[in-house]
Amino acid sequence: MSAIPPRNPVGDAFTGALMRREEGDLLCAPDVDAVAETHTSFVLRYGIRYLGKPALSIVPGLVAVDYGTFLNGDDAWEFLTRRSNLYPRAEVFGYRNDGLDEQVFVRQLDLALTPETLVYADDTATAPIARPVAYLGPAESAPPRLIEYLPHFAHLDEWLAARS
Repeated sequence: MSAIPPRNPVGDAFTGALMRREEGDLLCAPDVDAVAETHTSFVLRYGIRYLGKPALSIVPGLVAVDYGTFLNGDDAWEFLTRRSNLYPRAEVFGYRNDGLDEQVFVRQLDLALTPETLVYADDTATAPIARPVAYLGPAESAPPRLIEYLPHFAHLDEWLAARS
């Protein structure tokens, strides 16, 4: 049996700003729509939503697939999003989108829903500082997972037009 590896949630570095709006937070690339807030570095993580409770998600840090088989980081993410249907009893250890430590079985997750994008202050944070509803900026300046999982628009006007 192998040693249990440390938790290592998938994360993408991002430099930009959060634009707080009544409709929800927007993650903005630098210099998009002259965002007045200071640009800073964030860590983007992705939560897999719960079956029947899509408002909750877990950011996987470690997956126990079978006796003595553990996955973390990109390997865990790849397993969960591509092959986990073969292992419904695999266990996922991580933090929920409210910051609470959690352990669930794969069968308790809704892998058909788009993962939730969460913004963290740094690599060590367990509770997100924002749950953005969209990304504003060019696709080429954002991590590929961000573009895959979060609606993106070039400018605020474009996002506002899509909402009406």
